[in-house]
Amino acid sequence: MKQSINPARPSCLKVQILGISYARSGNFFHLYLEPTPWESRPGQFVMLRPQGWDNDPIWPRPFSICEKNDDSLRIFIQIVGRGTGLISRLQPGSTLHIWGPLGNGFQFSPDMPLLILAGGMGIAPFVGLCKSHPNPELIRFIFGHRMDIGCYPFAELPPASSRIHLQQTGQADIFDFQRLLRQEIEDCPAGSRILACGPTPFLKVVQEYARESVKDAWMSLENKMACGVGACLGCVTMTSSGDYVQTCSHGPVFRAEDVVFEE
Repeated sequence: MKQSINPARPSCLKVQILGISYARSGNFFHLYLEPTPWESRPGQFVMLRPQGWDNDPIWPRPFSICEKNDDSLRIFIQIVGRGTGLISRLQPGSTLHIWGPLGNGFQFSPDMPLLILAGGMGIAPFVGLCKSHPNPELIRFIFGHRMDIGCYPFAELPPASSRIHLQQTGQADIFDFQRLLRQEIEDCPAGSRILACGPTPFLKVVQEYARESVKDAWMSLENKMACGVGACLGCVTMTSSGDYVQTCSHGPVFRAEDVVFEE
């Protein structure tokens, strides 16, 4: 008898790869998996482990849910190590163990103006959000990246949204991007919400400017994870209360003011 799945709770499933497509660079690819029966929110993630991994590598890999619809579950991946390299060489029809949806995700109302700030692979959790948003004209999207823009799914963002991207090729570009972030955060109107995802140095800047401007900012952390369910304590984050919490189960989305980035 087929196991009943609660769409509101995480589950572990075996799914097949429907397809893999590479971006402009061979180091970026889109993984299309069989659609899952559960529901998810933007900012939630999954843990993936190909069936043939055996004990090497032993740990699964965490990935943001890029887009989910009736046809597939899509994961956007950059090859950065052995695990992601092995995943990139899988073929359609291969089987993956997937558990999710994990984490808390971003929360917002459909009529709330959003300032979305993404750095590099931090674009991943926002693609499906923007494409499925009922009012994309309420979204202003600022994206900083190092690789060519064609490596990222930036062009998929709705034309109705306001979109800016800035490639960082040197120190001057980083300063320009920081000035842009400061101005965008300062100009963010009352009643709006800032959503951010990217590497820690990027999130530190967002946190600083949001604090200065007293803006409602939420950040998704990119901590390394091993289990994804809060058991291994490998992804802990320090909070403003002085406590350490598991990023995977208490986050990965936190209010910006609640996170303490260690030096």
